[in-house]
Amino acid sequence: MTSPLILVTGATGYIASRLIPRLLDSGYRVRALARHPHRLVGRTWFSRVEVIHADVTTPSALPQALEGVDTAYYLIHNMSRGRGYNSLELDSARNFAHAAEQASLKHIIYLGGLADPEQHIAPHMRSRIETGRVLREGKVPVTEFRAGVIAGSGSISFEMIRFMTELFPILPGPVWMQNKSQPIAIQNVIDYLAAALQNKNGQGGVFEIGGPEIATYKDLMLRYARARQLNRRMIIVPFLPVWFMAFGVDLMTPIPYPIAHALIEGLSADSIVNHPEALTVFPEVKLIGYDIATKDALEKTHPSYIERVWDDGVPGFKSLKHEGCFILHMN
Repeated sequence: MTSPLILVTGATGYIASRLIPRLLDSGYRVRALARHPHRLVGRTWFSRVEVIHADVTTPSALPQALEGVDTAYYLIHNMSRGRGYNSLELDSARNFAHAAEQASLKHIIYLGGLADPEQHIAPHMRSRIETGRVLREGKVPVTEFRAGVIAGSGSISFEMIRFMTELFPILPGPVWMQNKSQPIAIQNVIDYLAAALQNKNGQGGVFEIGGPEIATYKDLMLRYARARQLNRRMIIVPFLPVWFMAFGVDLMTPIPYPIAHALIEGLSADSIVNHPEALTVFPEVKLIGYDIATKDALEKTHPSYIERVWDDGVPGFKSLKHEGCFILHMN
């Protein structure tokens, strides 16, 4: 019997790059959707997937992408496009939900952001939550996972922690660096996404996912420093503008300003699991602690290289000195 065909959108992105090999190894057929499919050519799994060129902002491109698909992963964000990305994200989700309905899709699995929608949260976090709402307005069942900081080599939130900690012996931070986060290992994110294909109990639900520990953003950076045996201190600066921090990140790291700005804004509120139903519905997922996830991420960069897939899908490499400094090789 032919295995189900799974569509993975945002195929050049970080999550998709980790999810696709898991799906292939589990015996699924995979169709990878990308705006820039040529960027997939170097991936180890490229020859094992069907690649389709499409943009969810263009509705006419979606029927072909969804033809014959059983389940689709919606792993798209538009932060790198700068101003106006919020409305673009909602329009994209609306296009996809409608096309999925027309194609008689059975299931959409979406990865969004972890935040309390009843609180004052950053625009990009609000956009992630609204994207899930728009997808659920369609007739195709949607399983939504909401995650905060993802601990893994190549994760943009983790890489920002990595870069800032590596570069600065004294770390300046705003007062909300003391807000709470519940980081989750990339392996566990992929565990949840993959489990949603088989576990029908979760179909149609919204699940907040996080690791077994709650920590401040300050603590996450200092724990990374300890894992690297770096002597780091953090100084809380009461009035440190978001734009100024984002400009510094853009200047000192490969993380572009629009993404840095959105992520730093996201630190202004807690990002923790308030509704832990995922632990009951998906008991097969065994949570990994932040320190172990950090250790695993560092081992996966050995001997000092990691692939960057989050900068609009453009791969690149950066080397890491023992003393705590990056040498960037930009392409």
